[in-house]
Amino acid sequence: MAVKHRAREGASRDLLYQMLRIRRFEERCVELYSGAKIRGFMHLYIGEEAVAAGVCHALTPDDAVVSTYREHGHALVRDVPATAIMAEMYGKAAGCSRGRGGSMHIFDAPHRFYGGNAIVGGGLPLAVGLALADKFQGRNRVTACFFGDGAVAEGEFHECLNLAALWRLPVLFACENNLYAMGTALARSHAETDLALRAASYDVVAWPVDGMDVSAVADSASRAAESIRAGAGPHFLELRTYRFRAHSMYDPDRYRDKAEIEQWKKRDPINALITRMKAAQEIDDDGLSILEKEISAEIDKAIAFAEQAPVEPVEDLARFVYSDTPRAGGTRPMGAVEAAP
Repeated sequence: MAVKHRAREGASRDLLYQMLRIRRFEERCVELYSGAKIRGFMHLYIGEEAVAAGVCHALTPDDAVVSTYREHGHALVRDVPATAIMAEMYGKAAGCSRGRGGSMHIFDAPHRFYGGNAIVGGGLPLAVGLALADKFQGRNRVTACFFGDGAVAEGEFHECLNLAALWRLPVLFACENNLYAMGTALARSHAETDLALRAASYDVVAWPVDGMDVSAVADSASRAAESIRAGAGPHFLELRTYRFRAHSMYDPDRYRDKAEIEQWKKRDPINALITRMKAAQEIDDDGLSILEKEISAEIDKAIAFAEQAPVEPVEDLARFVYSDTPRAGGTRPMGAVEAAP
């Protein structure tokens, strides 16, 4: 759907459409969570939509995306079907991870969307591995890896940037710096808060971007992706953004000043783009209403699909714990044990 909108309506309209899809999808998820339709942990992307929309705008279907547990927006823009995402949120077998992952573990290999990784910084080694495989195979692809500012404190960050630079791997490191690693402010945990500067210390091309301006994000991501495809090695974007909601639905959000949140809401990336598009006569209220109705219909369909989808049968609960494929000669994989009767 994203490609169709891009071709038909133009870049600004597509970026607006994608940001609105993320915002409205997650707003409905909040309602469903409050009604106990969605359970477990859920981390919202509201406020950060410009990052997913802008970065993914620069990617092709052949490129790979590796994400964090705050990944609903990335998955939607990556064209993972909303029906499959919502069914996964419900824990239904029709979900993109068979209902076994839920909100934090959305995965869709056909769309080259590799998580939904719940471990902070856990997606970085996966991204480096995917990029290394592409380089060995001579494939001109980009692997985009999304992670938060909290991941910069993890060992994987330093190891992965070093290897990516050393081997000149085609990775686009997209750091979503929302200023808080869970409840810890960036300035309280990092002596150097210029994350682009830290990335540059590994000889990685890096620069900061206004993550609340979707056009700036799209332009920077396109420039970085083009350079990576030309063989310039990994690039790092520090996308300075802000989440309007708490870290997760369980988080009371007592570590931020409410006035700070309201100040950032004045820079809402969706409202900012609508204002610019109206000024340029690229959209009017009727056009905006059409987009909203289309998105609402898509989400309604996704919810209906999730409601009607079956749960996994109890007898299938042991599936995928061990490989179903016997090895040559009848031997079992190392580490496999007999299932309990």
